[in-house]
Amino acid sequence: MNRFAALLDRLVLTPQRNGKLRLLVDYFRDTPDPDRGYALAGITRDLEIASVKPAMIRTLVEERLDQVLFAYSYDYVGDLAETVSLVWPEAETRANRVPTVADVVETLHQASRSDGPGLVMGGLRIGVSARLAKQALAQFGGKDIVEIEELWHGLEPPYLDLFAWLEDRGDKPAPNHSAPFRPVMLAHPLMEKAERADADIAGKLAIAPEEFAAEWKWDGIRVQAAAEGGERRLYSRTGDDISDAFPDVLDALDFEGAIDGELLVMRPDTERDVAPFGDLQQRLNRKTVSNKLLASHPAFIRAYDLLTADGNDLRGEPFQVRRNRLEAFIARHGGERLDLSPLVPFASLDDLAAHRESPPHAAIEGLMLKRWDSLYQPGRPKGPWFKWKRDPFLIDVVLLYAQRGHGKRSSFYSDYTFGVWRPGDNGQELVPVGKAYFGFTDEELKRLDKYVRDNTVERFGPVRSVRAEPDHGLVLEVAFEGLNRSTRHKSGVAMRFPRIHRIRDDKPPGEADTLEALTALLD
Repeated sequence: MNRFAALLDRLVLTPQRNGKLRLLVDYFRDTPDPDRGYALAGITRDLEIASVKPAMIRTLVEERLDQVLFAYSYDYVGDLAETVSLVWPEAETRANRVPTVADVVETLHQASRSDGPGLVMGGLRIGVSARLAKQALAQFGGKDIVEIEELWHGLEPPYLDLFAWLEDRGDKPAPNHSAPFRPVMLAHPLMEKAERADADIAGKLAIAPEEFAAEWKWDGIRVQAAAEGGERRLYSRTGDDISDAFPDVLDALDFEGAIDGELLVMRPDTERDVAPFGDLQQRLNRKTVSNKLLASHPAFIRAYDLLTADGNDLRGEPFQVRRNRLEAFIARHGGERLDLSPLVPFASLDDLAAHRESPPHAAIEGLMLKRWDSLYQPGRPKGPWFKWKRDPFLIDVVLLYAQRGHGKRSSFYSDYTFGVWRPGDNGQELVPVGKAYFGFTDEELKRLDKYVRDNTVERFGPVRSVRAEPDHGLVLEVAFEGLNRSTRHKSGVAMRFPRIHRIRDDKPPGEADTLEALTALLD
């Protein structure tokens, strides 16, 4: 455990990507099995222990520490696992022996639910993504990361076969099931933030219309539907198996192949009229789905690409070929739960800009541009694919509450609740409409933090209420992607992906936007 703990400390303190890679490669080389495999599973968030659930952590702490004291401690430290480690009594080791990673994990695997809470593992805040860990494995073993990513979802900790293959001591592991996940191809934003502010957008885009296809970017979640060898699976873009939440979609995968597409929910009793993203959220992260929810929130896939068909891998073919195959494939196998994403015709960049500004449906968040000659390459290669999202909605709000962040932001008030004006019993009053914790620069964060500290009027545990009046307060311009009606919120609306766009020093709080102006966007 000491070696693993030292690795985590150094990963936290190493900002450079290449430095993290070297640390991981050295650890994999110098650490024996099965410790390195369990450590890898912990880093990639693939270590699951049935007897231990994160929700147990608060119960365990509350048995040993005053709840209010723990809440203030957590607020100050900013990380749940670190807070618990600081307040937890030290355990005696047997015969002065420090347990290994394998000792801890294997003991917990054998523990009952009543014994398991002796240790709880949360998400590791070390700045290492699962893909970076896989890149380190590829570098360690001299393999292609694509091979590792395609194998990954058929492997289980402590990955003994994987490490044997990487060290040339064994054969390449074989997938443990048909219909495997295949790493997805992602797009780059067409323009940076500074370029989007330029009025002459079309004149600055390096896109030749004859070289690119355009299609709508729908506001759902990217998925991969695989039906091969008698098995049917639905994956998120990160490879999570979400089949259990969408049995209606799975039943419709009556083909042999793998499709890349967008998972959407349709309005009941319509010809695939796409419902808002909030309706799709009702179906996500469920292990079982009721018949009532299946009827009220029917899901379907809008196909973007064809990865395999009838046993043939098409990822090495140009997009033009894959698109032609996809159209024929959907003509044979499409239906109520599977249709084709239509191409958007354009003869010039002005045409493309006009399409982006006036999409035909509210559930469209922009355009995708794909080179006709592009191969399907995992990751985010520069050049073949671009996304050109529509401009976000903007609204001026007043800062109401603030709370400390977590991890590196634990010493700053970086989580902000904001509101807009609405008529009240005694004139205009502020009603909360959203919460944001990103979008600002480091310098703006320091300024916002100082404002919160200097203008606090009340405290509710870790939350600070700041002064917010028509003639005294802080106005923020908030950007968001969409708006849904919500019965859970006092305002009646819920924002999609809100973030701080800028601080409005030029506007007094009394001139911030109203709830009426915000809800008008729903129409």
